[in-house]
Amino acid sequence: MAKVSKRLKEARTKVELGKTYPIEEALKLVKETSQVKFDAAVEIHANLGIDPKKGEQNVRASVALPHGTGKTIKIAAFVPDDKVKEAKDAGADIVGNEDLINEIKKTNKCNFDIAVTVPEMMKNLAAVAKILGQKGLMPNPKIGTIGPDVTKMITELKKGKISYKNDASSSIHLSIGKTSFDDKALLENYNAFLDSLKKVKPSTIKGTYIKSIFVNSSMGPSIKITT
Repeated sequence: MAKVSKRLKEARTKVELGKTYPIEEALKLVKETSQVKFDAAVEIHANLGIDPKKGEQNVRASVALPHGTGKTIKIAAFVPDDKVKEAKDAGADIVGNEDLINEIKKTNKCNFDIAVTVPEMMKNLAAVAKILGQKGLMPNPKIGTIGPDVTKMITELKKGKISYKNDASSSIHLSIGKTSFDDKALLENYNAFLDSLKKVKPSTIKGTYIKSIFVNSSMGPSIKITT
């Protein structure tokens, strides 16, 4: 078992065991219990009443956080020649088509965080679909990374649009900002995520959909939120 640091032990004493906190109070506690020397991420962990073994119950979506995550993301745009300039002007960090696909196929490396493309390029991406898929980088219309409007996709992602999906334990994990964000910004980001999560509730779910939500800072104690 990993040894708990003295710093984390002290932080945990500020969180009452078994208690659920209103989101406003929880966010204040997250900042108060963040003991690291860097600008820690504020993380949300939501456990859902879904069966991840049933395809129709899996949750995958995207949400535009009003204040972003505080993290700089690197975007790769797979576009035809006539859209290369548009993608670059919109802020894509890497832009290409067959040349970029061949490079990934040859090196098995993806030096970016998110990939976007247009519908007509999907057949070309089939050559590296396995590589992108294993790294969670394959463009998907459900998360807004496939579409005809290249500028819109890239701009929204740069402004703070993020994707999320449940894991094998029926949980969703994502960052809603940094401890340096003010309380209002974190609260608005949290509410945007919660609204999005409610909207994508699978129709076949019976019983409680959102079982629990916890919030914490990087390496900080977990705080249960009243839902």
